[in-house]
Amino acid sequence: MRNPTQASFSTPARSASARRVDWADYAKGFCIIMVVMMHSTLGVGDAVGREGFMHVLVAFAKPFRMPDFFMISGLFLSRVIDRDWRTYLDRKVVHFAYFYVLWVTIQFAVKAPVFAAAHGWPYVVEQYAFAFIEPFGTLWFIYLLPIFFVVTKATRNLPPVAVWCVAAAMQIATVQTGWTTIDEFTGRFVYFYTGYLLAPQLFAFAALVQARSRRAMVGLLAWALVNGSLVYAGVAGWPVISLVLGLAGASAVIAVSALMARAHVFGPVRYCGEHSIVIYLAFFLPMAATRTLLLKTGLVADVGVMSLIVTTAGVIGALAMWWAVRGTTLKFLFERPDAFWIAPRQPVAVPAARSFARGAATDRAAVREPGIAAASARTPRPRFWDWGKVRSGE
Repeated sequence: MRNPTQASFSTPARSASARRVDWADYAKGFCIIMVVMMHSTLGVGDAVGREGFMHVLVAFAKPFRMPDFFMISGLFLSRVIDRDWRTYLDRKVVHFAYFYVLWVTIQFAVKAPVFAAAHGWPYVVEQYAFAFIEPFGTLWFIYLLPIFFVVTKATRNLPPVAVWCVAAAMQIATVQTGWTTIDEFTGRFVYFYTGYLLAPQLFAFAALVQARSRRAMVGLLAWALVNGSLVYAGVAGWPVISLVLGLAGASAVIAVSALMARAHVFGPVRYCGEHSIVIYLAFFLPMAATRTLLLKTGLVADVGVMSLIVTTAGVIGALAMWWAVRGTTLKFLFERPDAFWIAPRQPVAVPAARSFARGAATDRAAVREPGIAAASARTPRPRFWDWGKVRSGE
């Protein structure tokens, strides 16, 4: 069966002229900042026993924070899904497995003394082994994402609508087994598959938003009011409502990102999106260190301000770590070494195909692999923020 988005890309992934889809980077930037903000804010709140203004933002973003991340992750999958299994597994499974094993080991190395003091070293060893069955801490996303990639490829010959309906039914069922992999798979796969299945429509939607920006802003205002009202009413997590809010919120983030890309503003958000894997892997270190420093020194009393500082430190600190190790023997922290590749680095070129959808763009798209970055000739990058790209392989 032909992939539902097979005609979505037109040039080889490593083309010299390839550039990234700007609004997708803005969307990823929003997502990773919201993820860091959530962990930072809730961590500070738990430590001091109070809430601040940042808790309101975290609650507002909860219905769409992870749905958007997964939707964008599936958006460019049609570009690589028909590759041979060896290449596909290298890009979509081995890649993330390498970073999961590496960074779960780093996280345990940091937290082991605390765990050992409370429960003993046998407990530390037991929990480390258990982390390969039950995703550990903040790393559950890159643990789950390869499963999504494999399931989507394995089911690509099934009727796409049927697969989507099953995924939606799982999300509505609100499965709660206590196992992160099962619970998050059933709750999140529908968003990933929606990005894969509706890629042409989502690109057309982004182009439409850019063409009709005023109407788009009115729609975004209406969405914000509805989303905020349902969150405030405490019903945002209810079955069906949570699915609708997740899809609507992810679409809203795409709309906001498309408008920002059109206006060339908020370059740091785009930069965070281009390096989202770096931030995701490393933010816990500067976040935890900054939170501990602020709590021990008492320099900042306001919970909201403290949460904002910790969030900023988490994002900037992770990027600083990557900058510090580039070109050194420690670059393996963010770049997969040759020894951990099971397929050639250079992907096989895919013949040219027609553009995403009518009105989506006259320009063609190309994806930098592995990951969810792609090319767009619609909007040139502002030179001020052209600081280079990470070879993290996201």
